[in-house]
Amino acid sequence: MTDVKNQFPQLFLRFALSITMLSAVADRFGLWNKENSSWGNMDSFEEYTRQLTFFLPEALSIFSAYAATFLEILFPLMLIVGFKTKIAAYGSSILLLVFALSMTIALGVKAPLNYSVWVGSAAALLLAVQSQYSLSIDQLTKK
Repeated sequence: MTDVKNQFPQLFLRFALSITMLSAVADRFGLWNKENSSWGNMDSFEEYTRQLTFFLPEALSIFSAYAATFLEILFPLMLIVGFKTKIAAYGSSILLLVFALSMTIALGVKAPLNYSVWVGSAAALLLAVQSQYSLSIDQLTKK
């Protein structure tokens, strides 16, 4: 995706992944109204994470909720500005893949399909394998 005709699709993919991940974080912090909210607060998200990570001790489950939240803020911001885009895209893909696998194991096959988690992981992976990132800090600092 290095030529001019691919600049918009690549930028659109970076923003779509970022906005989707940041929206989930906003939900955890209660920034969406109740009608549009899945969790509404961090306590509910911790409870949901415990459900997905039933195989972990409770302390690790809670840690994973906060680690996921941190990464779901960090990776999208990196993607938006195009800083270390390849790392952010691989990280997003892996994070979403872990989430999809956990959802599948804990909730069944349909749950990650309802939220397009597999698609998000695949899209991030497609972004990660690009040779250049248009309209990015990476492009500006390339030697």
